Amino acid sequence: MSFHSMAPRLTFVLLSACMIYTGNGYKPVVYMHGIFGSYKESAGFLKWIEEEHSSTETLSIDAYNNADSAVNLMQQIQDIAQILQAYMNSHPGGINLICYSQGGLICRGVLEHIQHNVDTFISLSSPQAGQFGDTQYLKYLFPHLLRDQVYRIAYSEEGQNISVSNYWNDPHHQDLYLKYSKYLAVLNNETFSPDSQKFKNNFTLLKRLVMLGGPDDGVITPWQSSHFGFYDKDLNIVEMKNQPWYTNDWFGLRTLDSRGGLVTKVIPGVQHNYWIRNHTVFMDHILPYLN
Repeated sequence: MSFHSMAPRLTFVLLSACMIYTGNGYKPVVYMHGIFGSYKESAGFLKWIEEEHSSTETLSIDAYNNADSAVNLMQQIQDIAQILQAYMNSHPGGINLICYSQGGLICRGVLEHIQHNVDTFISLSSPQAGQFGDTQYLKYLFPHLLRDQVYRIAYSEEGQNISVSNYWNDPHHQDLYLKYSKYLAVLNNETFSPDSQKFKNNFTLLKRLVMLGGPDDGVITPWQSSHFGFYDKDLNIVEMKNQPWYTNDWFGLRTLDSRGGLVTKVIPGVQHNYWIRNHTVFMDHILPYLN
């Protein structure tokens, strides 16, 4: 999908977002959906917020819904950044983000690319360190490939037009990952970019990053990716604090942690499709951070 084909929808959203918010109380909450999802999926979730915090304004981003969510993420963040920037401009007191699955990577991309006023970013079962696993979503995109074969398509110029390829992180082909990744490796500052310092400066404008994930997710692989952990070449898990993007503070993760801005939640018993449908998860692990 091109930006021009989205122009009427984006224009409507941008005009709506520019209405200056004058209310008091809790910060507005913006929701970003995951792959093959849509803005509609958040209806029940946002209703819970309004029931608990009646003064909270909410927005579910109506862009790149359903099959359109599979286009490359750099294109997506350019358009979604316009929506978020307009919304933040009309809410100078700051906003909170809840971004689910692939949406969490989209939100991180936006946050690294623009100056923002996001207070709390809740990354809800998002493959922040990448994805390397056979899942139902992978079968939709690469029906004839097993996990260990996906790199043949993902690590190519054409393959990088597919969103999952942008964060496909094959531990057995790191040379190709670093060569071809046009999104995750760029956000992590694993590859040179003239914007590397900007990415770090913008990311550390966050006051708090809350990361939710768990061992029964069934889609995010490894599930520790939701907490910036990932496989080594032998498929052993290397936790976030032993990863080079943390130890070298490539994009500001360690900086955020040093000032108490990182919250990691390991929540068992939640399958991937239920993170936004589980009321207990909402009440115990999301609502306390929406202030």
